[in-house]
Amino acid sequence: MKLKNYKFALALIGCFMLAACSDKPEPEVKPEESSSSEEKPKTVAVADEQIPKAARTVEEMLTQPAGKLVGAHMNPDVEAARTVNWVTYHRFYEDTFKGIMEKELATYFEEHPDLSVDEIYDYLVYQLGSGQYSTFYDQLTSYAHGYVMPELPEGEDEIEIAKRQKTNVVILMDASGSMKAEIGGESRMALAKQAIEDFTKQLPDDVNVSLFAYGHKGAGTAADKQLSCSSIEELYPLGAYNADSFRKAMDSFQASGWTPLAGAMEMAHEYLSSYDKEQFRNIVYIVSDGVETCDGNPVAAAKKLHDSEIEARVNIIGFDVDDEGQNQLKTVAEAGGGEYATVRNPSEFEGVLIKKWKPSMMQVMSQQGVQLHDLVHQQEALIAIHDPLKNLSDRETTRISNAAYELKNKKILDDKRAYEVIDLAKEMGALRSAHFNELKEQKSEEAKQARDEIDAKVNAWKEKWYAELEDE
Repeated sequence: MKLKNYKFALALIGCFMLAACSDKPEPEVKPEESSSSEEKPKTVAVADEQIPKAARTVEEMLTQPAGKLVGAHMNPDVEAARTVNWVTYHRFYEDTFKGIMEKELATYFEEHPDLSVDEIYDYLVYQLGSGQYSTFYDQLTSYAHGYVMPELPEGEDEIEIAKRQKTNVVILMDASGSMKAEIGGESRMALAKQAIEDFTKQLPDDVNVSLFAYGHKGAGTAADKQLSCSSIEELYPLGAYNADSFRKAMDSFQASGWTPLAGAMEMAHEYLSSYDKEQFRNIVYIVSDGVETCDGNPVAAAKKLHDSEIEARVNIIGFDVDDEGQNQLKTVAEAGGGEYATVRNPSEFEGVLIKKWKPSMMQVMSQQGVQLHDLVHQQEALIAIHDPLKNLSDRETTRISNAAYELKNKKILDDKRAYEVIDLAKEMGALRSAHFNELKEQKSEEAKQARDEIDAKVNAWKEKWYAELEDE
């Protein structure tokens, strides 16, 4: 009897609690606010995920992430395979990816049967879109044709140009021991001296000239390396050319020691420091038969000389130089904003110094503008960038279209929405492709204009020199 009374009491307490709860007001449920096209895009929840609004402009498409299924199951190289390798993508898509796509997508749309066309398209891009557009697009926008105007000698060397300016010519003469070597029964040093004298005789009266010898002391042994490397001496002060005085300066030294090439340029830099580029044209000629042997950095020295306020140009004439020496001296000349030439005998030496920029008939006959292999390479390089970009776009369109067809065939989507999704996918694909093609054509036109300009200048140059050389 007591147990029955206990149960009755518990039941009575429960009724009072329910009544109390029923007296509390229910929470207000606010209706969803409608959003305009300018507000934040509507998203559809998928479990814990939010489906973003798919891009509708090329700019937005370029930065879209890879679709979930594409990122999880498709190798980027396979997706972007070039047209010549179309089977790479086709086989993977048909044999593997298509089955994954159809299985995964059907479940979602069965669970969400009332989505709008835009929402369907958003979800398909979310799963099937390409995330590689920006990679190839950046390459396309930065593409450069690579055509370079060839050097066209105009028959006027630096000294001829210098006649119109106040000019300083500093000659740095290598007097290291290797200059004792003979060519045709005469030493390199004797031949070089004679060529330099012939060169300086032809300088205009208003051109100042100076002569330095370097490495002309010591015997080239380890014991006198320091002496030789510190031997950089001005033998003819900067001023107008005087044949007797210049010859005495040339006769005052002989080939002897080591090669302080960097030190000689540093000395020239200090020597010319008061002759700024606004008032003077500073030209340095180096005559050498080999590389730096005094532990200096000739490339850095040449660059410093050229980049300084005096803006000196460093030209180097390599006299009977081996391959190692040529490579270093050429690099030094480039760093000094000048030219490098190698000669093997006195007649070549004179030609380099006095007629360096006058082309031969063979040079004129063989000179060409943009050659066929350069044109082919340029076109192949452009296609190699544009082709994957176009394929990525076309393949995204096909994936989305095929997915919509499959959902229609399975009666998961009605015909009307399916076809509208396909039309939207094709519209977005056409928008991308048109933009990519336009950029490709722009790059092609830039390359064509550069080719035409180069070819026109080369042809005009050839016509001019054919006439001049035939008249001689």
